[in-house]
Amino acid sequence: MLKHLMFEHQITYLSLVRSEESTEAFEKAGEYCHRLVTIPWTEPQRSGARFYLDFLSSLTSRLPYAIWKYRSPSMQSAIGAELRDHDYDVVVCDFLVASINLPRISHPSILFQHNVESIIWQRHFETERNLFKRALLWNQWRRMARYERDSCRRFDAVVSVSEIDSKRMRKDFGLRHVFDVPTGVDTNYFRPIETPSNPFELVFTGSMDWVPNEDAIQYFADNILPIVARAIPECTLTVVGRNPSPALMQLGESNPRIRILGRVDDVREYIASSAAYVVPIRIGGGTRLKIFEAMAMGKPVVSTSVGAEGLPVSDERDVLIANEPEEFAARIVRLLREPVFAASLGEAARSLVCEKFGWEHAAGAFAQICEQVAAMNIADRSNALGRSRKYEPEVQLERSL
Repeated sequence: MLKHLMFEHQITYLSLVRSEESTEAFEKAGEYCHRLVTIPWTEPQRSGARFYLDFLSSLTSRLPYAIWKYRSPSMQSAIGAELRDHDYDVVVCDFLVASINLPRISHPSILFQHNVESIIWQRHFETERNLFKRALLWNQWRRMARYERDSCRRFDAVVSVSEIDSKRMRKDFGLRHVFDVPTGVDTNYFRPIETPSNPFELVFTGSMDWVPNEDAIQYFADNILPIVARAIPECTLTVVGRNPSPALMQLGESNPRIRILGRVDDVREYIASSAAYVVPIRIGGGTRLKIFEAMAMGKPVVSTSVGAEGLPVSDERDVLIANEPEEFAARIVRLLREPVFAASLGEAARSLVCEKFGWEHAAGAFAQICEQVAAMNIADRSNALGRSRKYEPEVQLERSL
């Protein structure tokens, strides 16, 4: 989207950066922004003593841990300096987690909500069976719901990635200026590739440090893959995505049917070499860009309803939808046993994405929203969301500390 916005708008991009970030990542920034500002950052541990210490420390705060861990006084200072030294028309906060570092500002502002985060934690709570974990998840869900509601009200407008999410935020958070933009995909980059494929290989791609993705793979390994394997013993699953947890790495080592690859330079070759793309997500929110990428490459997709939530796709026409393990497995078996049907489903999926969901459509819609918010006068902006004050959860306190 930023690549398309650059044609008509000046983009400055502020980002937290890990010390191990590759030189290539910095070089590629020129493709989507005119100016890059980076703030050094150490990624929190996802397991071990340090993780538990951090989590316990977060309980003294009103913040959910998923937000608390992204606090960065350096980022807060960098944002403040940018707004003092440059004349920006609109400030866009990308993802809810970034809002913790946004100080009180007078500029027109937009929160780009890729998910309704509290829904993810609610679903995580609802699917957990361990009583102790359920109690912790309930606590984090309620904290996230409160933080998300109050943070959304800080902004002049909120942008979601589906009409479903827009309706939820209007209803649950009392928002008025909520827009949704279509999910997009680069159909020139993600396109069918002529390469040998394994007729029994399934693939999943996504950031494996995102809880819904990790849950999806654990769920698939425990409940779906064994059923598929009874019908098709040769079946395997390849998981591609950055930062897999120790638990996932152990899963790959202990289960010969599962390959956990971690980050790769190009996911396309793994999608292209597979027979089908699976999205067994149970606790996600927003929309799954990964589905459109697989569809753009002409791959047949099997997804849960949650996995395809918010996407204008139809079961049996563009993708296959299944929610119960037996049904999900049956859909996979059909694709692997009926390659002609699988190919026709993939072709229909590719046609839909190319016709309606190229990034130029999403970028155009997003640019219009930015221009509309920038044009609001002070009175319009102060009443935009019907709020009496801006909510700044612990930002000033954390900065002084």
